[in-house]
Amino acid sequence: KWWNMNKKYAIFDMDGTLVDSMGYWKRLAGEYLETHGVLNPPKDILEKIKPMTMTESAALFIREFGLQGTPEQVADDMNAMMDEHYRSDIPLKAGVKEYLTRLRDRGVRMCVASATAEPLMEACLSRLGVREDFEFLLSCETVGAGKRQPDVYLESIRRMGAEPSETAVYEDALYAAQTAKEAGFYVVGVYDGSVTYCHEPDDQEERDRMWNECWEQLKQLTDESILDWKTAE
Repeated sequence: KWWNMNKKYAIFDMDGTLVDSMGYWKRLAGEYLETHGVLNPPKDILEKIKPMTMTESAALFIREFGLQGTPEQVADDMNAMMDEHYRSDIPLKAGVKEYLTRLRDRGVRMCVASATAEPLMEACLSRLGVREDFEFLLSCETVGAGKRQPDVYLESIRRMGAEPSETAVYEDALYAAQTAKEAGFYVVGVYDGSVTYCHEPDDQEERDRMWNECWEQLKQLTDESILDWKTAE
């Protein structure tokens, strides 16, 4: 049924939607600390940083583990590690390439709107062989607003000469899907197997319940049920 999406334009999120990068972000803090001699950092520290910015996390690491440098320098180092993953080993999600080819062959005009910086999107999507499917890549950084505001979606359709009602937005994050829906877009929820954008309790049973609740909310926002690239047909 997914091939029957009849919109003439499509805006794709990147992280967690096109590429399988969320696990890399989750492991980044531990990976960084390990390179600085901090093996098996306390779980409570890793929990504390979840709602923090990169710079706030860096400041905590400096206090807790005596790392050298300013919070800004440590944050830059962590971002550089993540940059390397985009350039070298973050994979495309299974089934994405075939889906994009099918839409492109039907004449759907497509772009990417992401919180990730444009040079990294270029490097990642070019390496994965799908960059040519998109007319342009647009970062929230460029428009000056995150996805709790519709700016990046509205600028995308302005560039394509489209209207929200003619455009499908593909998102894995509940809050971003909500933003797009409220702005009048047709929303397609994408399964990511992650509770990144939900509260994550320590208890596994409670975490599973919250995960299911999060995705049920996303389903309610979308015009179709959750898309799993691996089984799209």
